[in-house]
Amino acid sequence: MTTPAPGRPLPSSDEASAPFFDAAKDGKLLLRYCSKCDRFLGFDRELCDNCFNYNLDWKAASGKGTIYTFAIIHQVITPAFAGEVPYNVTYVELAEGPRIKSNIVGTPNSEITMDAAVEAVFEDVGEGVFVPKFKIVG
Repeated sequence: MTTPAPGRPLPSSDEASAPFFDAAKDGKLLLRYCSKCDRFLGFDRELCDNCFNYNLDWKAASGKGTIYTFAIIHQVITPAFAGEVPYNVTYVELAEGPRIKSNIVGTPNSEITMDAAVEAVFEDVGEGVFVPKFKIVG
C-alpha cells in the first residue's frame, strides 16, 4: 500500500513577515531597509548586518535584478515536490543589493543563464499566499 505524497508546504506569515506577504498579494516586493546605513537587506532580516540596527523599516524594491546563481533539481528530495522535477532554485541579486532565493518562471530550465536580467512576478502558491518568482526580461 502506498501513501499519497503530502501537500506542498506553504510559507506562513507571522507578525514580522506580514508586511512582506501582504505586499506580495498586491504585486509589490518589500525588503527590510536600514535607515542608519541607507541600505536594503533581505526581507527576512531582523537586524542590519552592518551596524546591528534592530529598527528596520520596510521599503519597496524595484523587483529588478540579475541571476546570481542557480541549480536545476532533478532528484525527488521530498515527496511534496515529486510533480515539480526538474525545477530550478535560483538566487537573484536585486538591483538594491540583497540576494534572494526563488525560482525562474516562464523560461525552460535549459535556457536559464547566469547574469540574465529578471523582474519579479507574484505567484499564488495556494490558499491566497503570494510569493515573488522571477521572469527573464530583455
